[in-house]
Amino acid sequence: MSIFSPLSIYTYKRLFSAQIIALAGTGLTTVALALLAHDLAGGNAGQVLGIALALKMIAYVLIAPLFGAVAQKLPRRSLLVTLDILRACVVAVLPFVTEVWQIYVLVFVLNVFSAGFTPVFQATIPDIVTDQAEYTKALSLSRLAYDLENLLSPMLAAALIAILTFDVLFLMNGLAFILSASLVLSVTLPGRKDESHGELFWTRVTKGTRIYLKTPRLKGLLALSMVVSSAGAMQIVNTVVYVQSYLGLAEEWVAIAFAAAGGGSMAAALTLPGILRRVAPRSCMLSGGFLLSVSVLAGSAMPGINSLILLWFLMGIGMSMILTPAGRLLTQSSREKDRPALFAAQFSLSHACWLITYPLAGWLGVQLGLMGAFIALGSIALVSAVVATSLWPRRDPDYLEHTHRATTHDHYHYH
Repeated sequence: MSIFSPLSIYTYKRLFSAQIIALAGTGLTTVALALLAHDLAGGNAGQVLGIALALKMIAYVLIAPLFGAVAQKLPRRSLLVTLDILRACVVAVLPFVTEVWQIYVLVFVLNVFSAGFTPVFQATIPDIVTDQAEYTKALSLSRLAYDLENLLSPMLAAALIAILTFDVLFLMNGLAFILSASLVLSVTLPGRKDESHGELFWTRVTKGTRIYLKTPRLKGLLALSMVVSSAGAMQIVNTVVYVQSYLGLAEEWVAIAFAAAGGGSMAAALTLPGILRRVAPRSCMLSGGFLLSVSVLAGSAMPGINSLILLWFLMGIGMSMILTPAGRLLTQSSREKDRPALFAAQFSLSHACWLITYPLAGWLGVQLGLMGAFIALGSIALVSAVVATSLWPRRDPDYLEHTHRATTHDHYHYH
């Protein structure tokens, strides 16, 4: 069957449409934010964007577990709609910013709401698409949505800026969030009982992380998240420096290099559902980890633009090989009531990796040069892939049996 077969499920089709619309709007804001930073800070725009990016990661790391604890107490549809509306309100204020500090505040607040929305949204999908093969396709579609945002939103923004001021991009993003909210509001999401049984709030906040770090396959996933962030940070932070400063090429080659990575990711996402019917997620994801590591290390040969584009394409494939099956791993490793907390833990912990590698990639590029940055980040990726191999057991059944002493748990038993 086609990769698009999950779209025959009405509720999923509406939610997927909401995801695409919200991502397209977010892509417009990314471009507009860069232009706003240049407007306010001139030559220091890169520093402003770097701080804003760090604040985004901090919001993701700190806030996602809090929302994971709250999500099981609130109706999912109402929570998702409210967060979309709040995000629309924040981006609608951005055109009126006159000081750099205002950018920092609004970017942080915007991503606080995104840190709540994304894990809850992701944890809802397996309750709607219950067949594992169809769910794998739904994960591939989600990956495609992110890749299309990376490819198409900058092109759409460039076309709009040719006839409008960049402030309009923020307002269009606000409209996108409102449309996303209306699509979520148009469906009925599966009900879920609150089974926390009086657990303390802090216990609920840390539950997802505790489950995550006690599950061998998920500890392997965390190590692979470090592989993804090491390779991704090198690509995102240093592509423009490599292409324009080292190779001396024009701006359009920067866009082509980024598009190559997006194209590789899309190609992998389209083929993975068929591959994962025959290959275990462990083999697929670890292979992706080593492909990423080797691609980054190969960059230390300081290739020309054609070889760089090939390496970036391979990196896109490697990232998709890791990120696409991750949702399946989280679903297999949790009961329905724990899914929001576990998805929030993955969201928080994976972005903690980015919080480390983003500034590291920039610092290494300056201190060691591009060759040194390739070697250092490629080595981190390779070590992380080896660690993932050792943490993730070779014999890894979908569902793990476990025992626990009666005196060490606080959930109710019914007979």
